[in-house]
Amino acid sequence: MNKTELVNAIAAGAGISKVDAKKALEAAVEAVTKTLKKGDKVALIGFGTLSVVKRDARTGVNPATGKKIQIAARKTVKFKAGAELAAAVK
Repeated sequence: MNKTELVNAIAAGAGISKVDAKKALEAAVEAVTKTLKKGDKVALIGFGTLSVVKRDARTGVNPATGKKIQIAARKTVKFKAGAELAAAVK
């Protein structure tokens, strides 16, 4: 599902226009992004939790050449599915 399909599904499910559904989706994504940038987590009961985790620097291997490379430390977003979501996709 892409963004357009998600907007259409939200509009149909909530009984609102596609324009309003797009605004709501963009506002939700912006709110989640701002929260994660601050280092806080976003917990949606039944769906899952988004959090920021720090990945340490490490040595990797370039699969094309087999040469070792250094991968820098960075922050990334981690998603842990909630119990209801995990059960729904079994």
